[in-house]
Amino acid sequence: MSPKFFAYLLMAVCPFLLASNIVVGAAAVHTIEPFTLTFLRWGIASALVLPFAWSSLYANRKALLSEWKLILLTAFMGMGFSGSGVYMALKHTSATNGTLIYSSCPIIIILLEWIFRGRKISLREAIGIILGFTGVLLIVCKGHLETLLAIEFSSGDLLFVAAATSWAVYTVLSKKKLFQSLSTIGMFTIVGLVGAVIQIPFMIWELANYDTLPTGMNQWLSVAGLVFSASIGALLAYQYMIRVLGPATAGLVMYLMPPFGIFMAVMFLGEDFRIFHLVGFILVMSGVVLATFPLSLLRRHRAVEAVAQE
Repeated sequence: MSPKFFAYLLMAVCPFLLASNIVVGAAAVHTIEPFTLTFLRWGIASALVLPFAWSSLYANRKALLSEWKLILLTAFMGMGFSGSGVYMALKHTSATNGTLIYSSCPIIIILLEWIFRGRKISLREAIGIILGFTGVLLIVCKGHLETLLAIEFSSGDLLFVAAATSWAVYTVLSKKKLFQSLSTIGMFTIVGLVGAVIQIPFMIWELANYDTLPTGMNQWLSVAGLVFSASIGALLAYQYMIRVLGPATAGLVMYLMPPFGIFMAVMFLGEDFRIFHLVGFILVMSGVVLATFPLSLLRRHRAVEAVAQE
């Protein structure tokens, strides 16, 4: 099997791996509290890949120590609040809502880069942003305008908006020079370990107030799913696709995550898929594709067609 063919096979698997975090998390939070679940996910995942990341971390040890504040902030936004925020949200809303709201991350990233880096926003991107946030608003309001006027939103949906924003901040921070100097697994490991440590005080509080440690087989299978599927598996698959197919093509898997996530939520969790979900899905995905789709792929495809016709 050629590397390119295998990479395209991964394109069908990677959206499932990415979406599994919300779906598996929705099942797990009924018996494992959010901070404990986040600690187990990132603590175990980071520990497992640490041997493979050690050389990169050791080579950059001085830079890591001098930039500890950046690492702490990045870990808090990515594996800290974004991680535990998703699981807290899933105690109050559906995995379907969460998947659709979280899929707006690429749009939030564009806005953050505009606010903090002076990034220019094209008309195409602006229209995409408006469409995307209209879809998110529709989902949060569950299709009822009176909910918006009365400002009566689900706490779970609002937590998902906050978690998506936190992940967008993490994505922007991950472009800093320090993280670019690390290997992919090196960055995954250091941010994951620090993110797990951040959870410890909150996990201790949960342990003191709830029976939150996983004890049964089903609970540990949920944790294993988050560790190997949503964390390590998704990372390795995504990075392999970037190396073989390029970042623009690999990034297309993000557009496939919502339908995979919704399908799993309906099939495995028995959730309802309603009209406002469908309209919100169309608006969000139209906005994300319009704002972020790499036009270079279209130009390349047209160039290949032109050459073939000559």
